Amino acid sequence: MSTRLGRRGFMEAAAAFSAGMSANLWMALPARAASAMGFDDARHLLARTSFGVTPAEIRALESIDYPVAVDRLLDSPRRVAISSAPAWVGQGPAELRRRERAAEAQRKQAADGKQSDAVRPVQEQGRELKNWWVAEMIATDQPLVERMTLFWHGHFTSSLMKVRYPASLFRQNALFRREALGNYATLLKSVARDPAMLIYLDGMRSVARQPNENFARELLELFTLGEGHYSEADVRAAARSFTGWSVDRESGQFMERAGQHDDGEKTFLGKTGRFNGDDILEILLSHPRTAETIVEKLWREFVSLKADPAEVARLAALFRESGYEMKPLMRALLLSPAFRDPANRGTLIKSPVDLIVGTVHVLGLPVPEKTGLVRMLQGLGQNPFDPPNVKGWAGGVNWISTYTLLLRQQFLRRMIEATTVAPMEGGMQMASRPNRRADRREQLPPVDGGGMQMMEPPRPVEGRSLRNAGEEVRLGSTLAGADGNLLLRTLLPRQPIDGVNANGTAGAIVASALLDTTYQLK
Repeated sequence: MSTRLGRRGFMEAAAAFSAGMSANLWMALPARAASAMGFDDARHLLARTSFGVTPAEIRALESIDYPVAVDRLLDSPRRVAISSAPAWVGQGPAELRRRERAAEAQRKQAADGKQSDAVRPVQEQGRELKNWWVAEMIATDQPLVERMTLFWHGHFTSSLMKVRYPASLFRQNALFRREALGNYATLLKSVARDPAMLIYLDGMRSVARQPNENFARELLELFTLGEGHYSEADVRAAARSFTGWSVDRESGQFMERAGQHDDGEKTFLGKTGRFNGDDILEILLSHPRTAETIVEKLWREFVSLKADPAEVARLAALFRESGYEMKPLMRALLLSPAFRDPANRGTLIKSPVDLIVGTVHVLGLPVPEKTGLVRMLQGLGQNPFDPPNVKGWAGGVNWISTYTLLLRQQFLRRMIEATTVAPMEGGMQMASRPNRRADRREQLPPVDGGGMQMMEPPRPVEGRSLRNAGEEVRLGSTLAGADGNLLLRTLLPRQPIDGVNANGTAGAIVASALLDTTYQLK
């Protein structure tokens, strides 16, 4: 089976799909009723708002009106995670420092040149934190909330590598989830006081005699206005306004040191006063560019890589009029003609999280060992809680390089060759949570320590591989019973590049679809 490799192949796939819409290359399935959205609209809506999509999930929406389906997705968003928090989240930084010192002393005392098995608490907690979030993204029954949590993590970035206090990153993640579809103004004000952010952008040490400009600069450039809409004098004024906002070294909580605040007069964006941090945030929220910046980023995340200026202006006006409520904005975005335009389908490249979490969900796989998944995410360029820099992940075509595309193919081949997708035998079912995806067993062999190469070809975990199982293949409950055409229509946003025989065995169809370039588009 041949598959086009390289960034050009992805762009050609997306362009070919857009150009071929008028030729009906991927014929639309009929809707069940006059007001029903139909299969293709349902699949597209779910592909952009979930991590992967199954036939059952599409069928649950295709027979209803499109606006009703959007309202269902936005109704009563979950504000807390369903996965149990790591045991150490209540631990303060002082206790973590004590444990770090003890582990370091144990390593130094290792006798006879033997390496100590003492675990570094920061690294271990960081590993557990990343595993926890990947598990949550797989288990959640509200993937749009997790997608928005990930979106805010890429917008308001903080990194474990610098913060070195995992509990603060956990609490920041909880904040992003709480306001995932809540209120942006509330989120912005909370982020400005967030301990992880104050550590990451050096705000905790910003005092009147020596204001630190890092947070102020990123607040203007990345979080609100964008480049070209402020001056260096505005950065300096904002930095002075946030002086005294700090973090308690014992508890890890936000604290305001009034004696370290510069309460002198400042001029910011043409306004003058004895501003503090809250005043700066209010001025920014009253500026039209703030709403436009958020809408532009959401457009690139959910609609297309090229924003429509007129639509951005319309949606930004609605966003401001609503007091920065996210649900009305997301509803308008998902109902917009551009979002539903067939030319915009299959034109976005799946992020590593989309690819890995989505594949696990779509195939109904038992949960692989999550450390291996995190390492694979790192190799593909999207390491949770450790974005590359303050700008977060660039996304789009930047997800694809010769190296990452080979690694993506390696991951997908591993799903195909190492594991027959099969129902769990005696697996624990979450009957008490009827809307939650079933818990899945940890079964796949791990990626090696570097996360960049696969181990030697692993043995199949359950039964035979999809490619060779023929008629005996057992698909997981997510795909079982689907005919060849339905499997293709579910797994691919458009016609396959390499051609797949829809009359072949289920295993061969699934294997071919996963390795086709178009599987990595959404």
